[in-house]
Amino acid sequence: MKLYTIESGNFKLDGGAMFGVVPKTIWNKTNPADSNNLIDMAARCLLVEDGDRLTLIDTGMGNKQGDKFFGYYSLWGDHSIDKSLAQHGFSRDDVTDVFLTHLHFDHVGGAIQWNKDRTGYEPAFKNAHFWTNDNHWEWATKPNAREKASFLSENILPMQESGQLKFVQRPNGDFVEKSELGFGIFFADGHTEKQMLPQIEYNGKTIIFAADMLPTTGHIPLPYVMGYDTRPLLTIDEKAKFLNAAADTGHYLLLGHDAHHEVITVQHTDKGVRLKEVFKAADILI
Repeated sequence: MKLYTIESGNFKLDGGAMFGVVPKTIWNKTNPADSNNLIDMAARCLLVEDGDRLTLIDTGMGNKQGDKFFGYYSLWGDHSIDKSLAQHGFSRDDVTDVFLTHLHFDHVGGAIQWNKDRTGYEPAFKNAHFWTNDNHWEWATKPNAREKASFLSENILPMQESGQLKFVQRPNGDFVEKSELGFGIFFADGHTEKQMLPQIEYNGKTIIFAADMLPTTGHIPLPYVMGYDTRPLLTIDEKAKFLNAAADTGHYLLLGHDAHHEVITVQHTDKGVRLKEVFKAADILI
């Protein structure tokens, strides 16, 4: 098995929305805002090469929406999925599976693209299965008012229409030790219904793709919960279990949204779980 980070692009989000009830005077120390109160964000993905299977975890925003849509998110930098795949010797056509932690636009948008004449949509990975779970699919295709702006039908329905959609099985509880894709999955409900966090055993290390359970290093303290989370009190409980387990075991956490920190470990302190070490992904994924 080999792992590679895939940088699909960078954007900005309102710092207040990203930290909920936490005052700016506190979160601005770890995630400094610009003059518009926006903080730097990544759309970092993970590529898992395991035998004949090449699995891409998340896809970023994609590029099919218009200038008005992307204007809300202040895109910056020159990363793209195609450039990042090419750096590791791959193209979109090599990807056999696309695993989606959840179906919010900044995680799934890159899965679907315009067709050639821009009359409709098609999978951006023509040879891949798209993996979600049945609970989250139901949640995303019949969205609540709070999340409706994040679940865009053009990002989601074409996966089903193409015949390439598959559901991960969840036979017992909220942890699958080994899924159909060869890695473990922890299911969490605080951010959105049945978000999936991959847990990968790799060269003697356990690497967890943290997705929106832990967007940035600044979100490690338990009350630092995004305003986007649908069940913030549940997020706190889930995050406590997640971070305590990571501190107990020395798991490496790969951060999907932290523009400046790729991989971290955490430790127990007298103030609770806190940051221990920061790593470049290239130093861990070897």
